[in-house]
Amino acid sequence: MIALPATFAALSDPTRLAILSRLAQGEASVNDLAALFPISQPAISRHLKVLDEAGLIERRVDGTRRPCRLNPQALAPVRRWISDLERVMEANYARLDALLAPSERTPDAPDT
Repeated sequence: MIALPATFAALSDPTRLAILSRLAQGEASVNDLAALFPISQPAISRHLKVLDEAGLIERRVDGTRRPCRLNPQALAPVRRWISDLERVMEANYARLDALLAPSERTPDAPDT
């Protein structure tokens, strides 16, 4: 199972998010990705290593190329975690709403 801390750590960097956005359009090599950023190819490779270790991307060998692509199942644990968190928060807000809702009884008003 992909560890959520590693996934969130990988997603916390703007360059890695931009790399993932590019890979959402299709497979790309390290050199393809390096051409898009004002950083060196070794720096892109380090970002790709973090994304790979978090399970967010997959790499394959194609001759001398090492294209990367998104791992389609990578965000499933994140979606489940967010969904569980939303359920808990909605239950908490529902309880708070019930506490703050005006009572159905109305106070006795003096007749005037």
